[in-house]
Amino acid sequence: MKNLLPLLFLPLLLAGCATTFTNLSPAHQVRNANHLYPVEVALNTRQQTLRWESIQPYVNVGSEFYPMRPTKLMTNRWEAIVPVPAGQNTVKYRYKFDFKYNAMGKPPQNDSAASPEYILRILDR
Repeated sequence: MKNLLPLLFLPLLLAGCATTFTNLSPAHQVRNANHLYPVEVALNTRQQTLRWESIQPYVNVGSEFYPMRPTKLMTNRWEAIVPVPAGQNTVKYRYKFDFKYNAMGKPPQNDSAASPEYILRILDR
């Protein structure tokens, strides 16, 4: 029984740190002249040790990382502009969050979380 006790608490431990990303960007946008398209994300987490002021969010497109800025009046939303070349009709992207968290008996530790991959489709008029 003692050997099974840690296994019983494992799901609670994993669920306690669950982080979810909500992509608030449309899946389709009409092509525009400047080839820049807005994306927005909301981050929700039950990780109580996360230091919200340390969050540095990015949009990852291929090998490029574009910094995001906080959305006005919201504490868990960020936005950025993603360039899409003129002849391209789709772009795959994901969100990446670098942050610090409080560790027991240690200074704050670094960590990161990445969202699933999303696809933005550019529609010609």
